[in-house]
Amino acid sequence: MKARSIKGKSTEEIKNSLEQTMSDGFKPTLAIVFLSIKQDREAICNMLDEIDIQIFGATTSGEFIDGEIGEGSCVIMLLDLKPAHFRIIFSETGEHSTLENAIQLGIEGKKTFSNPAFIIASGWLSQDGEQIIEGITKGFGNDVPIFGGMAGDDLKLEGPVVFTNKSNSDKGLLGLIIDEEKVEINGIATCGWKAIGTTKTITKSEGNIVYTIDDKPALDTIIKYLGVDIDFNAGKEIVTQIGAYYPLQMERENVAPVMRTAMFANREDRSLICAGNVPQGAKVRFSLPPDFDAIEKVVEECQGLKKETQPEADALIMFSCISRNLSFGILMKEEIEQVQQVWGAPMAGFFSYGEYGKSKTGKHEFHNNTCCVVALKEK
Repeated sequence: MKARSIKGKSTEEIKNSLEQTMSDGFKPTLAIVFLSIKQDREAICNMLDEIDIQIFGATTSGEFIDGEIGEGSCVIMLLDLKPAHFRIIFSETGEHSTLENAIQLGIEGKKTFSNPAFIIASGWLSQDGEQIIEGITKGFGNDVPIFGGMAGDDLKLEGPVVFTNKSNSDKGLLGLIIDEEKVEINGIATCGWKAIGTTKTITKSEGNIVYTIDDKPALDTIIKYLGVDIDFNAGKEIVTQIGAYYPLQMERENVAPVMRTAMFANREDRSLICAGNVPQGAKVRFSLPPDFDAIEKVVEECQGLKKETQPEADALIMFSCISRNLSFGILMKEEIEQVQQVWGAPMAGFFSYGEYGKSKTGKHEFHNNTCCVVALKEK
């Protein structure tokens, strides 16, 4: 399988790059498209549709190929994978719930291939991340590889979109089902963040809203404990300082912690609204802001995946939390480059609002503040 990644800041640039990369006879059948909501999504989709390229797409909060990070642009991973070896399914929360759609996606995967893997992208469904994993697994009937990311919208937090050739929605669930009999797929969800302080208890929560930690208002607890200075009177509700720099680590027995990022704060009841569910009674710890050690840990786990499971790759897809980009700053480029160099294959990725994948010691689940890397190799 040949894979080539292209980028552009306009439809015209994408068109020129596409023509150039296909000028030697390369005929891609699948385009993995990550683009800013500022881009003309319809025009780019029409361009690819006209030459019979199927689209798996999501809007972003920043996008990249290899170590080149862009904002407001478009990146595309082009693959010449045989159409018989993959299937794209789009559904939308509305008449059916997200859980029902995810169950159906799992059923379709089982009907299509005896040994499928799922790469998924979801729209503005932050409260449904766990349900998407649960639904696909239930529909398939067993544990199954699931990797992906929640679409972004340049941090506007108004309506990230997933799309394919003729369909798009901010409430969409998009599945790329790949035949593992023909394509080897492995991935890892890793974060590298270090926990600090003592273990605390979520004493009151509902879904993704955390009201109290150790029986004290969640927002006040974090501000006091971490010494974070936040001016809520400025009118900006997004708690990027907390979400990016001080995510919660939910502890579990015998498996890696799962990260939860605070996206909003409620000034009235002092609660935190997270990008994923936080069960009442959960044990959590705060995290230190990242440094080079975090990058080294991510690269080390990718090297472990290569050594133990996936020695070669034709293409790499990376779903990295927007909070990582906010907190890593200029180090983000370093992490992307080093991960890409582990396999030395073309890469495309974007900064997401949540990630789907499997940690080294965990199961396939929904993450925040995490980097999910997927490696594909045609057999």
